[in-house]
Amino acid sequence: MNRTGLLPKSLLLIVIMSLATAAVAQKTGGTLKLLHRDNPSSASLQEESSNSDIVPFTSLYNNLVAFDRKDPIARAETIRPDLATEWSWNSDNTALTLKLRQGVKWHDGKPFTSADVQCTWDTILEKRDSHWRKNPRKPWYGNLKQVTAVGPYEVRFTLGRPQPSFLSFLASGWSVVYPCHVDGTAMRRNPIGTGPFKFAEWKPNDVIRLTKNRDYWKPGRPYLDSVEWRVMNSHATRTLSFIAGQFDVTFNGDVNMNIMKDVRAQAPKAICVTHATNVIGTMLINHTAPPFDNPKVRRAISLALDRRAFVASRQGNGFLGGAMLSPPYGVWGLTEKQLEALPEFQKDVERNRAQARKLMQEAGYGPNKKVKVTYITRLNDPPHLTSSSLVADQLRNIYIEGEIEQKEYTVFVGLQLKGAYTIAFNTSAASVDDPDVTFYQTYTCAARKYANVSKYCNPEVDKKIDEQSATIDSVKRKKLVQELDLQLQREVARPSLYQYTSSTCWHPYVKGYVRSSNSLYQHNNLEDVWLDK
Repeated sequence: MNRTGLLPKSLLLIVIMSLATAAVAQKTGGTLKLLHRDNPSSASLQEESSNSDIVPFTSLYNNLVAFDRKDPIARAETIRPDLATEWSWNSDNTALTLKLRQGVKWHDGKPFTSADVQCTWDTILEKRDSHWRKNPRKPWYGNLKQVTAVGPYEVRFTLGRPQPSFLSFLASGWSVVYPCHVDGTAMRRNPIGTGPFKFAEWKPNDVIRLTKNRDYWKPGRPYLDSVEWRVMNSHATRTLSFIAGQFDVTFNGDVNMNIMKDVRAQAPKAICVTHATNVIGTMLINHTAPPFDNPKVRRAISLALDRRAFVASRQGNGFLGGAMLSPPYGVWGLTEKQLEALPEFQKDVERNRAQARKLMQEAGYGPNKKVKVTYITRLNDPPHLTSSSLVADQLRNIYIEGEIEQKEYTVFVGLQLKGAYTIAFNTSAASVDDPDVTFYQTYTCAARKYANVSKYCNPEVDKKIDEQSATIDSVKRKKLVQELDLQLQREVARPSLYQYTSSTCWHPYVKGYVRSSNSLYQHNNLEDVWLDK
């Protein structure tokens, strides 16, 4: 499917900048200084799921294959070699064989071989214990039966059935290859990769420093001597620091419409690109916690939410959407017209709330018996706090009352994974605009141990997810995907409140920096970035 029509102004700007960059010889040296919004959970990307983790640490690693980092749209048609040099499928599309790059070294000098690939995916499949605390990508690989090292520089992935999305899984920013000889515990704080930069220092809540990998397997890369991420919890402070020229690049997607006005006024030469994030503002309802284990209560909550108020709270950066990224940014998502076929996405909110109150009364609640809850959300994140306040305010209309508790990021994530919460506001993200990535990690019964923190489970939905995954015909698959998306909204699996765009800014002397226009989780490698100063 042709997707080159997306975001024409942003793409045109990126193309013009790329052509201009190509006309100037790249300079080597210098330190790229970037802003970070909060302290990452760890540097072990295979164990993490947040933009806070993947953005600073991607450049330590490589994938087997990667989306073209010069193309702002991360798409299957532009998957390129990385640690794999070539690949091929067998006749029935159930075995993918990749030939690996020779002469690649890990940052500690040991050679990269097929054993490292096998160890990485055997750990994901939980056939090998690497002492990971979390394994959020396992739900992606329910169809992966075996990974075999055919020789020292060849590896084979054997699937149970054809799966068109599988190569996109491997190209995702999360699908980095780990060294077999390094324990998972060490990877969290002293990571070893094959990437363009090596880990140098991490002072929690302060700074992350990376240094140039002078033995990088790609000749001439990286151009930079080092990369420095400075953690600043205050959004306003981050903005002012960038405008003052103390930092070269804002945090990925950190700039909203209001901040953009300040940047344009005070740093008019800054380059700012608006992009879809493939991040959805969602309300998390713990399906195992009474009274939210009652379908009537969950349905009432979904009807009571005014989704257009959430869109408006994004101040020009929000739009309606379901589980998949909606047009014009995404290929698979529901249109606004399709969404409005569902009552909760229609404009008559008061009618919906009247129906919601009836459902709550049927469940045993009312003006004299209210549900008391604690809403948890992320600390030092104004958009999350705004959305949480909207949730709390709107649910008072249906006899649900409570207080908001802001949690430091790692605590917030831990409570969700343990199921130790009742209601939360969070963002639900997919690293690739593909149904398998979204559905398997967020909505399957098997994923309840991982990223399916709402603990939603419907075996019939699991079967439908498998059906769309195995469908080769893209038109038929899209129909199945959209039917699934509508069902997930009706069943209140994880109420979608809004989708949003955001912007990233950098000063004009930063060259070769390309943001993905359909995901926050791609194009964080930095090997092509250089400084013209």
